[in-house]
Amino acid sequence: MTPRLFLRAAAKADLREAFEWYEARSTGLGFEFLRAARAALALIERSPTQFAVVLDDIRRAHLLRFPYALYYVVDEERVIVIACAHGRQHPRRWSSRR
Repeated sequence: MTPRLFLRAAAKADLREAFEWYEARSTGLGFEFLRAARAALALIERSPTQFAVVLDDIRRAHLLRFPYALYYVVDEERVIVIACAHGRQHPRRWSSRR
């Protein structure tokens, strides 16, 4: 059975914040960011173990074109996205969300 994809509220808030930041910079850029995030989520859902473990059991999937990554954990039943963070953010900001 394929694990179900689940986004934590904090990860959704991260996505919304990044969307708003990009959209404020250039109309339509926020939507391009969301398309990149959806593409990464689809890859995670299709094959959750394809991305590298970066901290304990937390994996990272980079977004194309944007300096962001999705951080997630995998168990038997779910793939839990815990954060969408800028590449320069310190892991301490999102690692405790596990």
